Amino acid sequence: MTETEIQKLLEAVRRGKVTPAAALERLRWLPFEDLGFAKIDHHRSLRQGYAEVIYAPGKSPEQVVSIVRRMARNKHNVLITRADRKLYNRVKRVARTARFHELSGAISIRRSQEITGKGLILVVSAGTADIPVAEEALVTAEVMGNRVEALYDVGVAGLHRLMRHRDKLEEARVIVCVAGMEGALPSVVGGLVRVPVIAVPTSVGYGASLQGLAALLGMLNSCASNVAVVNIDNGFGAGCLASVINRL
Repeated sequence: MTETEIQKLLEAVRRGKVTPAAALERLRWLPFEDLGFAKIDHHRSLRQGYAEVIYAPGKSPEQVVSIVRRMARNKHNVLITRADRKLYNRVKRVARTARFHELSGAISIRRSQEITGKGLILVVSAGTADIPVAEEALVTAEVMGNRVEALYDVGVAGLHRLMRHRDKLEEARVIVCVAGMEGALPSVVGGLVRVPVIAVPTSVGYGASLQGLAALLGMLNSCASNVAVVNIDNGFGAGCLASVINRL
């Protein structure tokens, strides 16, 4: 669909010849923008409710900046994951509102502050070492239009720390639970609440943790039936899934 065709479609809507719903359905499946090295899916937000996210590793700074420049033409928020401050300094030149989240390495460009999620997403981490992955989940959910709060360092080695925040656990509509070592915390949290718990295993732990495999297997074998698991260190995936659930 060319720009002229889009204008004609919008004019048809204005004149009442095409309903807004019918026009939106046609726009959902518009072609991507082909940059040669990347194909930007500008209409993903129409289909899925959130814009395409830029995964920084493996891309040159020039490629990331070029993608950001094209995406910035739209009004949706932009998120870049697994970046560093050097890349942030490059992005800042073309997007003055860009913000670097030091702990997670995420870069966010907030063009809308609208909250579309229906409730609170609570991000819980077992230990301080799990915070970088937890922060990736938190920033992701925020950029996707949710109210998000964090509860850090409340692992099973000292459960009294978690129990002091029962009111916050009960307030949440979705909980992202991040843990390394043996990965026990999501099972505990899942047994306390009646909402979905998204478990994120991290690669934090001593030798037998096998770079997060022990936590992953522990979470997959959870006896709490409201716990679902994403991949090791996948804070982005957890934040995205939490956002989808929170909009239902």
